[in-house]
Amino acid sequence: MKSPCLIWCLACFAWVVALPNALGQDDHPEPDARGFFVTVGDPVPDFSLTAIDGQTFSRDNLLGKPYVLQFTASWCSVCRAEMPHLESEVWQGGKGILVLGVDLDEPVEKVERFADQTGITYPIAPDPGGAVFSSIAAPKSGVTRNVVVNASGRIVMLTRLFDAEEFEAMKAMIAGLNP
Repeated sequence: MKSPCLIWCLACFAWVVALPNALGQDDHPEPDARGFFVTVGDPVPDFSLTAIDGQTFSRDNLLGKPYVLQFTASWCSVCRAEMPHLESEVWQGGKGILVLGVDLDEPVEKVERFADQTGITYPIAPDPGGAVFSSIAAPKSGVTRNVVVNASGRIVMLTRLFDAEEFEAMKAMIAGLNP
């Protein structure tokens, strides 16, 4: 017969091992060097966002269309530097692709002011609690990310920060996605 202490210790060990998964903390592998949980070729994680203009966007209702999820925040200076380029060269640039700004965990009023300040016309949606961001990248790994998704819902490119060479490569990738 096993001792009650041994049985209790084994039960505690099993509970401690299972706890992170039960709390949803073991849902992701380790992030890559740039903080991404996802890789090129992965299906985009499920999401649903409501833009400040009331439009709703989700993985399901965007299936069949290529798009860019642009992770941003009003406090991010690099985001502010990249956004005019996304506006003019991708959204307004005749590329035929949706750009959806995903604002990391800021209230709607702040997101509205941010959109006005930057002059963007592409849709931007608050990401309350950073739920969508956390399905893509590690917490505190930084915004200024673009996730380019093809019409099949698969990730075809990931960018981090605003690098001119990487941005040009992203534009070329997007040009190849047009229907």
